[in-house]
Amino acid sequence: MNTEADTLAGSTDAASPPRYTRIAIVLHWLIALLIIANVVLGLSAESLPDDWVRPVIDTHKSIGITVLGLALLRILWRVSHRPPPLPREFPAWEKGAAHLAHFALYLLMIGLPLSGWLHDSAWKDAATHPMHWFGLFEWPRIGYVMRAEPALRESLHDRFGALHTWLGYALYALLAMHIGGALKHEWIDRKSVLKRMAP
Repeated sequence: MNTEADTLAGSTDAASPPRYTRIAIVLHWLIALLIIANVVLGLSAESLPDDWVRPVIDTHKSIGITVLGLALLRILWRVSHRPPPLPREFPAWEKGAAHLAHFALYLLMIGLPLSGWLHDSAWKDAATHPMHWFGLFEWPRIGYVMRAEPALRESLHDRFGALHTWLGYALYALLAMHIGGALKHEWIDRKSVLKRMAP
């Protein structure tokens, strides 16, 4: 059961702003750091020496699968633990926009790694080059896609690759808006929302 103590986790006195629970905070920053790392890996892969490319791409895949799992866990936690309310001074449209942005971010945190997983499963060499999660154990590919006819698999590989790329662009844009909005509230509105999620 969600309690006031859960919702106000981290508050030290009545004047402290309400905060997310500790688990929500850890998941938020862990996912954020992994996404940033994956963006760097994804954008730098083509400029690296040939013998670096495969390890970098494999790490990119492992991080993506990890983000997918953590995002699902974050959603389950949020459903069962009500987040702290936004400051009541915020206009209704701004609160609505914040909720829509968060919803879109969750969709992208699921859709982006899932599209990458589908893209990788349609790779022509998927059957002979197993995917490993950080080199620890083999991670399964999506069997239906991997076993499709070669022509269909090639088409799916291209389509899922394009989808993965465009979802990445959408995530970059939303993250920029998310960060920009938080800084606007911090520096211009003087109504901090960063403290709600501060480690």
